[in-house]
Amino acid sequence: MDLDAYTHVRTPAWLRLDQLARRRRLTGAESDELVRLYQATATDLSAIRSSAPDPETVTRLSQLVARARAAVAGTHEPSLRDVSRFVVVTLPAALHRIRWWTVAVMVAFVGLAVVAGWWVATQPDALAAMGTPSERQAYVDDAFAQYYAPGPGFAAMVWTNNAWLTAVCIGTGVTGVVPLYLLVQNAVSVGATGGMMAAHGHLDLFLQLIAPHGLLELTAIFVAGAAGLRLFWAWIAPGPRSRGRALAQEGRSLLTVAIGLVGVLAVSGVVEGFVTGSGLAWWLKIVIGALVLTGFWAYVLILGGRAAAAGETGDLAADRAGYVAAQAG
Repeated sequence: MDLDAYTHVRTPAWLRLDQLARRRRLTGAESDELVRLYQATATDLSAIRSSAPDPETVTRLSQLVARARAAVAGTHEPSLRDVSRFVVVTLPAALHRIRWWTVAVMVAFVGLAVVAGWWVATQPDALAAMGTPSERQAYVDDAFAQYYAPGPGFAAMVWTNNAWLTAVCIGTGVTGVVPLYLLVQNAVSVGATGGMMAAHGHLDLFLQLIAPHGLLELTAIFVAGAAGLRLFWAWIAPGPRSRGRALAQEGRSLLTVAIGLVGVLAVSGVVEGFVTGSGLAWWLKIVIGALVLTGFWAYVLILGGRAAAAGETGDLAADRAGYVAAQAG
């Protein structure tokens, strides 16, 4: 195929299709013309893909055909079926796909937090950096426990802050540096606070107030960090895919993770807002936190494993992800 000659001959029809597809209202004759041009242009796209797959032409026609198809068939309206598929298939598949990255982030985070806590608890200079003796005593005796005042306002504040943190981890994941910085900063902060509480003989209080909601909350942060780092790795080592295609595919899958973590953090915020600071026995609070965490991992491993076995990755379906240029190899 002589692509230049073919493009020269067919361009007027493509321009007319683009013009009709952009109109909000069409007459009956124009609607019939739109359908005919859509079918003809789809055939043109197929012919070019098979005979002369020029990436620029294929991309341009793919976008035109998609726009015309939306004009002919109407845009897709979200339905209950889409929501249920997202919750039962797409999201658990995306979470399952990064489960080992999540575990790796968790191990590194907990290890760093333990080291930071031990250092503050055993080194006078490190403890002194946490504030004056009176400030530390006031924090240990009152401020730490008072922070977890139960109520919907506190739950909403916690959810908003944590949702923002996870969104930043995923959104800046391609840099590799920002997620690592946020994870290290949070690990050191949690560990240092625990070390200060331990140095004043209140490690039990620290664990009692952190564990109920922290088990799920920290897991969500681990997932966000893992998602961001996975995107960075797709940029560094895309494998057989082009770097652009790898980033697009991983980015769509990890957007699914970001949306799902909003719900996960909402559950964590409810626990933190209504369980952590409540008058329930401390052991019951920890049991509730452990049950919530168990439910999350059951969701990831059972539903996610089933979806992954069926070939799901958390990415959009092919007809909604957009067309990609032909690629050799």
